Amino acid sequence: MRRSYRYYDLIMAAFVASLLCSNLIGVGKPVTILGFTFGGGALFFPLSYMFGDVLTEVYGYARSRRVVWAGFGALIFASLMSWVVLAIPPADGFTGQAAMERVFGATPRVTAASMLAYFIGEFANSFVLAKMKVAMSGRWLWARTIGSTVIGEAIDSLLFYPLAFYGILEPQLLISMILGNYLIKVSWEVFATPLTYVVVDFLKNREGEDYYDRDTDFTPFSLAD
Repeated sequence: MRRSYRYYDLIMAAFVASLLCSNLIGVGKPVTILGFTFGGGALFFPLSYMFGDVLTEVYGYARSRRVVWAGFGALIFASLMSWVVLAIPPADGFTGQAAMERVFGATPRVTAASMLAYFIGEFANSFVLAKMKVAMSGRWLWARTIGSTVIGEAIDSLLFYPLAFYGILEPQLLISMILGNYLIKVSWEVFATPLTYVVVDFLKNREGEDYYDRDTDFTPFSLAD
């Protein structure tokens, strides 16, 4: 019998919302804070990894996999809707078309790079966390949330920025954004560790679930849970 969870759908919604914000708000804008140069979307994107860690830790890889696919579908839909709305001729008197195209008109190259980096990075994050949990017998949550993020975010950053902006941004700026994004994302996970502990403990107690992926099929191409 399939189990019913009280908070799983809420965590899924939070995951998808943070993912969409990171891809729609500031993804192409380089910003500099305290000497670090990174993409504005990095302020939101680490939230999706934090929610992904929580999902895998509490509910297991298979249920986290369903959420990753939900996020992937949401990205496709948002990109399609952005393209459709921008392609429709604006009404007479509307002067904001150019501004909207600049903000929301991501090129197919950027969109494809974002989706590929997200897809591989998120699955790598979930896979590493699930394997580490079994290997550690559930101890040292901080080690696997940070460790999985180190791997997942490295893959995401190394894929997205070169695929999306090589030949568009100056090489020095591109490298700065890759390194800056990576440091910001991993630091986000480190600083959020106390909150992650609180959320994970709450969910494990309320849901009565603490899943170990001992016999899980880790293929990403499935929606089975």
